[in-house]
This record gives sequence, C-alpha cells and structure tokens, in this order.
Amino acid sequence: MRVLVLGGFGLIGSEICRTLLKAGHEVVSLSRTPKDASRLLPQVEWHTGDMRRLQDPGEWHHMLIGVDAVINAASALQDGLLADLEAVHHHSVKACLDACIERGIIRFVQISATGAEPNAPTPFMRTKAAGDDAIMDSSIDWVILRPGLVLAPSAYSGTALLRLLVAFPYWQPLVMADRRMQTVHVEELTEAALMAIEGRIPAHADIDLVEEETHSFEDLVRGMRAWLGFSPARYTIRMSEKWAGVITSIANGLGHLGWRSPLRSTALQVLEGHVAGDPTLWHAISGRYCRSYQDTLGILPSTTQERWFSKLSLMLPVLVLTLSLFWVLTGVITLIQMQDATNLLAESGTTLLQSQFLLASAAMIDIVLGVAILVRNLARQVCLAMVLMTIIYLAAATILVPDLWADPLGSLLKAVPAMMLALITRSLLTTR
Repeated sequence: MRVLVLGGFGLIGSEICRTLLKAGHEVVSLSRTPKDASRLLPQVEWHTGDMRRLQDPGEWHHMLIGVDAVINAASALQDGLLADLEAVHHHSVKACLDACIERGIIRFVQISATGAEPNAPTPFMRTKAAGDDAIMDSSIDWVILRPGLVLAPSAYSGTALLRLLVAFPYWQPLVMADRRMQTVHVEELTEAALMAIEGRIPAHADIDLVEEETHSFEDLVRGMRAWLGFSPARYTIRMSEKWAGVITSIANGLGHLGWRSPLRSTALQVLEGHVAGDPTLWHAISGRYCRSYQDTLGILPSTTQERWFSKLSLMLPVLVLTLSLFWVLTGVITLIQMQDATNLLAESGTTLLQSQFLLASAAMIDIVLGVAILVRNLARQVCLAMVLMTIIYLAAATILVPDLWADPLGSLLKAVPAMMLALITRSLLTTR
C-alpha cells in the first residue's frame, strides 16, 4: 500500500513511517523542512507542506496521488510562533478528508488522545476533538487511536517533561503529583496504526491505547529516575499551583518566541485532567493489553546518551539565558562606560569619533544578538554569529590594544570560553 503519513517528521509520525516501511509499504509525508526530514528518513517520499496553511482540499491532491490510506499523526501542543491548533488539528484535517473522499481513498487513521472532548479544559484537547468529530462525520472508513502518555526512545512533550524533571540533582520538584496516568510504548501505537491501515481493525473503531494499571505522576517520575540510573532524590518539593502557574506563564511567553517547552500550561492542564483511558476495546480486538509502565521502561534503552539528554535538556534554557544576558549586558555596559572605553582605545591611534563609532556599533550588535537568541528560529544562527563576532573582537583587540591579553583580570581570555559556550549551545539546539 501507498500511505500518506501526516506529521511524519514528529516523534510518533516518524516511528509510524519506520513501521510502515518495515512492513513493506510505500510511505509519503510532508514537512516544512523536507531536506532535514529526508536525512532522517530517506526512504520516505517527502513533500513540502505546512498543515497550518493546507486549508483547502485542492491543496492536498498532489500528495494523494496513488495513495491508498492516510494516517494523521500531526499534532501541536499549544498555539505559538510555529503552531496553530485549530488549523493543524481541525481545518487541515477536514480539508485532507474531503480530498481523500474526492479521490476515492477509503481509509483514514487518526492518532488522537485520551481526553479529547469538545468540553475539554485545554485548546489542545478541544481542537483534537473537533478533528475527531470531522472524521467520524465523514463517509470514509476511519479508525481513531487514543494513546495515553507515549513513551519512546526519543523524548518529546510529556516524556520530555518526565526526563527533564528527573535531571534535578538531590531534590525532586513535582506538580500535580497525585494525578493518575496510563502509558503506552510507541511501538504498540505504531503497530496499532499498521493494523488499522491494513484492515485488521474494524472500521469506525475508537480505541484507547493504554496499559491496564494507572499510576500517579509522582510514581512515573520516580520510575523514570530509577530507569535512568539517577540517585533517589533526597528531598521532594511539591510545588503549589501558584508557583506552577508562574513557571507555565514564563514557558507560554517563550512559546510565542518559538520555544516548545514541555512546561507550557497545556502540558500541565492535561496532567490536571488525568491521562487515562479504557483498554477493554483494544484487548478485545488484539487479544492483549498494552505493556505496563515498568515493562515499557524495561525495553527502553537506558544509556549515557539518555542521561545526557535528561541533564542537557535541563541545562539548555540556562545556557541560552546566560548567553542572552552576557551579550546584552556587555553592550549596555559599553554604552554606559563609553568614556572609559574610548580612553582605552586612545593609545591605539584612533580618533575620538572613530573610537565612539566602533564602540557604539559593537555595543548595539551585542545587544541585538543577546535579544535575538531568545527567538527559537534564530537561536542557532545567532550562536554562530556570536562566535564570529567574538573572533572579530579578539582580532581587533589584538591589533588595537594587544596589552589586554596580559590583563590580570583576563578581559580577553574570558571571551574564549564564552565563544565555546555559544558553540555548545548551538549544537544542543538541533530539533531532530
């Protein structure tokens, strides 16, 4: 079969693509960055597309040529610079459905979520429900899969939140520790999607993919900490909803700059409503239940790279903020201390006007770079610009004021580790 996978460059979508390819199916997908996607999954036929803008059935036809079935694994957690929930979860899905019907495609598999209902407390769940309703109201043969908390070797969203939380040394911050949750291994989700497009699941089945047992969020965090091999926390800090709200407000603000933090309000609101479902239908269809949380952890890799991810995901926002403050403050201090800075350059032979122009220009560049690194889409390029500007500053200082290399306070030498910090941060800002 030839299958179109929506969201094929995401955590769940990429795993579905691999499962389909392994089963011998031909896979088509779309991405805003098809070159990056093709490096990750070269066997997939990639089209350039952004589901936020594919609102008309006619825009889907070229991607549906020869397609036998569609799997929708596209998802966005919260509205932001790169996400429009209503467009991604509802309008684009409706347009794709209409195009499928026009082309005679009869099978559509929707990856939804437990708790996706019209009156749900979060826009994420409400827009998911709107997409589900559009599918159920259509004439196509559909299957809806509703996974619980998806656990996978790679981390995103809820699983990224778990790994971030357990990285805290000695003490364990927790919020909504008593909320109940059920998990599912990503492999079981992709297998169910494969069964659905191959017709091994009855049409119009609406299935919760969750384990039998429910766990408190605190139990999940404790289990994740043990799985990664971290020492048990000496202290547990149960954060009040007030402090959790402060953190999520900051994360929401950063979301408008393109940062997809797992600490945004939607993630915590989903936890507040519990992440649980009924595994009965899946057991009736497949003859088995999904793996338990402990069994899932038992088959996931727990190596140095997983521990690195956990710790570095905690450190990344600190690194970005440090670089931002460093560059903004150096620019501001230069402007405030302009007279002292021009006196320093006086011995180099530059005129007062030249010195002031050079220093003011450098200060403004520093401030612009310090602010620009806070925009996610610009952050990697800004890190590179910081490295290049540091090299230029060091070269200029070597020519104009070479004595600064012997400054007992290390004014030039300290720029070298700052440059390396920018390089390290750039390498950590890779999204896939």
